[in-house]
Amino acid sequence: MTGTGSAADGIDTSRPHPARVYDWYLGGKDNYPVDERLGQQITARDPGARRAARSNRWFMQRATRHLVRTAGIRQFLDIGTGIPTEPNLHQIAQSTAPDARVVYVDNDPIVLAHAEALLRGTDEGRTEYVHADVREPRKILDEAARVLDLGRPVALSLIALMHFVADDDGAYELVGTLVDALAPGSFLSLSTMTADFEPEEVRRGIEAYARGGVTLVGRSHAGVSRFFEGLDLVEPGVVSVKDWRPELAEGESPIGDEPVSLYGGVGLKSR
Repeated sequence: MTGTGSAADGIDTSRPHPARVYDWYLGGKDNYPVDERLGQQITARDPGARRAARSNRWFMQRATRHLVRTAGIRQFLDIGTGIPTEPNLHQIAQSTAPDARVVYVDNDPIVLAHAEALLRGTDEGRTEYVHADVREPRKILDEAARVLDLGRPVALSLIALMHFVADDDGAYELVGTLVDALAPGSFLSLSTMTADFEPEEVRRGIEAYARGGVTLVGRSHAGVSRFFEGLDLVEPGVVSVKDWRPELAEGESPIGDEPVSLYGGVGLKSR
């Protein structure tokens, strides 16, 4: 595992960061008081937030199992990686295909610090970390091309990321730029927040994030499906993350029948 950038520089502990708040949701220790305060504010208004974070993490794991086992993908570009939480994407992929290559991307220096220490892959494969923001697609692609062969299929993973990018900030265009750069046979795996199931709770969560200086967007089913335009959706299509291919679950704990306010889907770039 190698990394680009300096983990010692640029960690801002005065404002919450989505990766660290997510770590707090998952019961991690790699967050700061400012992140915990925002997490507590949100869970006070939406008790299902932690449950949604776990369900979203499991969606990533199920989608990765499908991509490596069924679709035969051996290259992954995971943007918005977050603080490592085992099993990480590369561990799932390389447990089936030891030669799988994974490039992780995040914009929080604390993620880089943990990536350097924790994201170690198999000898046959390779894992790499790129310190960049999803709003820098060309930089991401250029850095990823040092590890991944972009002339061959790649799985682009955007898990719980695009709800931090507003439509006016080019959310759909950013995803389109990334997908357009990938070869036919590539996949997009994406999950993002919705207000379709719990509109009041999601509204309060958006307001709490806004007070912390973080943009959060809840999209409709049609809005989430738009990210997959031009792709062939893998069954069952765009659904609540807890309902995507539950037969691929491994080690998941019961979460009940309550809604999970994130849609997820996987789409194939067939041409």
